[in-house]
Amino acid sequence: MGAVAFLTVFGRGQTPQARALWWFPVVGAGLGAVLAAVRWGAGELWPLMVVGILVVAADLVLTGGLHLDGLADSADGLLPPMERDRRMAVMARPDVGAFATAAVAVVLAARWAALSADGIDSLSLVPVWAFSRTVVAVVPAIVPYARPGGLADPFLAGARYWLALWLAPAVVALVLIEGIPGAVAAGVAVMASAGVVALSWRRLGGFTGDVLGAVILVAETAALLALVADP
Repeated sequence: MGAVAFLTVFGRGQTPQARALWWFPVVGAGLGAVLAAVRWGAGELWPLMVVGILVVAADLVLTGGLHLDGLADSADGLLPPMERDRRMAVMARPDVGAFATAAVAVVLAARWAALSADGIDSLSLVPVWAFSRTVVAVVPAIVPYARPGGLADPFLAGARYWLALWLAPAVVALVLIEGIPGAVAAGVAVMASAGVVALSWRRLGGFTGDVLGAVILVAETAALLALVADP
């Protein structure tokens, strides 16, 4: 399946198909289920601080660090002041700069801290991971693509507005598991995702594959932090 090949380390080398976008939420839910199992199992053996590290590491292994690379490239390209063409060139380079280093450090630390808290149910990872992939599946139907011939090109023909309907079961599941904080987490994730996409649209004229990776990590991290908040 193209969605599995694109979002995980499994099936790499396959040519992504347009319909792969339709399966993003399902693959996200599957990843979340694996991570939920890791968190639950690790919690039987180690303290929560260690459990958080293991879950973050497992996520990086399962995704091959692809989304983290997208976050790094997006930070280097979107945050510093420069012209659009320069931004695109920076994001295409394999090296990383200060903005990328800072963004990666902050996001990984935030994910570790949230996943190390005892105020979150491990099952919440299933709808949160499905939610983040649903958001990026919908983006190509709303926002123009800024890099023709780039990583996301094969998916554009499969972009559909109705994919947003996948958000409903993810939110319902999150509310059933976490209650009102689950609804708040979903809202926070949407706002954080919209912020990243809006910044990309303004500074690049649209989204790129790197931006989609950044949106996934930002949405998940925002939701996790909202779930462990103590108002």
